[in-house]
Amino acid sequence: MNTEFFNALELLEKEKGIPAEYMIEKIEAALVSAYKKEYGNNTNVRILIDPNKKDVRVYQQKEVVEEVENPETQISLVDAKAIAKKYKVGMVVETEVKTKNFRRLSAAAAKSVIIQGIREGERRVMQEAYETKHEEIITATVSKIDPETGNVVLETDTSRAVLLRSEQIPGERFRVGDKIKVFVMEVNKEARGPVVTLSRAHAGLVRRMFELEIPEIADGIVMVKGVAREAGSRTKIAVMSRDEDVDAVGACIGNRGVRISAIVNELRGEKVDIVRYSEKPEEYVAAALAPAEVVSVTMTADRSYRVQVAPSQLSLAIGKEGQNARLAARLTGCKIDIKAD
Repeated sequence: MNTEFFNALELLEKEKGIPAEYMIEKIEAALVSAYKKEYGNNTNVRILIDPNKKDVRVYQQKEVVEEVENPETQISLVDAKAIAKKYKVGMVVETEVKTKNFRRLSAAAAKSVIIQGIREGERRVMQEAYETKHEEIITATVSKIDPETGNVVLETDTSRAVLLRSEQIPGERFRVGDKIKVFVMEVNKEARGPVVTLSRAHAGLVRRMFELEIPEIADGIVMVKGVAREAGSRTKIAVMSRDEDVDAVGACIGNRGVRISAIVNELRGEKVDIVRYSEKPEEYVAAALAPAEVVSVTMTADRSYRVQVAPSQLSLAIGKEGQNARLAARLTGCKIDIKAD
């Protein structure tokens, strides 16, 4: 029986990644709980679990005293010496208790503690796995789609996780078996709630995709200076080159637009404006308003920026429902006032 028990611990460690040492702690707690249900909460017990010898033992402990006041925790010197002459007052007498003698209620309590320990262990393993991928992209497979909520159950390398409807790109549709990229937005360390929050709507997804798809960004030659996104509609991303011989915008677009196309396809056709970053705010603001052509940019007394465009470019600069101007302002961190020249 003990051999099977330790084999089960090894299997848990191998298949679920739960360390045997962790489970031994939980099993010790389970045996203590079962013992106290059987013999009372005031009793003392020592659990010995030896993985090397594959042995599990439970010992009842009683202190040797001259006169017994509490028979649950004390034993008289006379009775102790009847067990072994070595005992003296103050020493502890240990008597082995066979776990098979535990009643069904006590065994059920121990089982409950062990099951809870396995669940906590699985959760801890998942947390540790996701913590290393926090704010990174992982590839997951669509396992199930909830027709009522629209939430999607994903199979990742470590576990199952849910992509909430609110974190999906508006309008996108999934099929079981689809492989998609998701951004690990948050790792939950609390006892309740989901272990991880995944997102396809977060601006971090676009940033990480550019780092994956553009070698110059991965190598540090081109830097991403900012991202502003309205998922499913439009993203503006600012880039700059640290090498005069490398064009940051051209590197992101790629030969015949191959690189940017791969990113847009993953984003389900979302428009992506690649903006050339500048240390000069006026130049940066003008570039951020692309695809509109800007006539001039002037900083005002309240440190906002007045932008002048040709009348034909006004609606393009502002964008549908003000989106282009809004994203440009978020990208640059500037207040922008657009006027027709």
